[in-house]
Amino acid sequence: MPGKRKTRFGRIVSDKMEKTVVVAVETPWRHPIYKKTVRRVVKYKAHDENNRCKMGDTVIIEETRPLSKEKRWRIAEILTKGQMAEIQPKDIKVAEVQPEDTKADEVQPEDTKADEVQPEDTKADEIQPEDTKADEVQPEDTKADEVQPEDKDIT
Repeated sequence: MPGKRKTRFGRIVSDKMEKTVVVAVETPWRHPIYKKTVRRVVKYKAHDENNRCKMGDTVIIEETRPLSKEKRWRIAEILTKGQMAEIQPKDIKVAEVQPEDTKADEVQPEDTKADEVQPEDTKADEIQPEDTKADEVQPEDTKADEVQPEDKDIT
């Protein structure tokens, strides 16, 4: 029995090419240090002569001679057909639905109205009269920064 061909079990993730599909093969392995089971996903390009495979199908692929630069596998058997929707995502129209039991949409009680305008008789925002001269500029002759020459003691 000269050389048995390798086989892999996987799921089709792309069927957009002519006579070629991309099959994702998932292999679990245990990490040697952390002892956690890790999933390793490898994608293989496989030959599909009659374009029978669709996205989501579960297939068995087997090793073959090189058919192209990256294609070294062919579809041996289609196990299950994938459950793909016939409608495309761009054709779906989303209607906005508001849930009835949301607390964010609750109406505030009438005694605490946040949007109510304050009456005009409150004078918190009024401008102070001009007779208070808190913002006046000091005259130039009494500047505190200037040093008078007579104050210096020269010895």
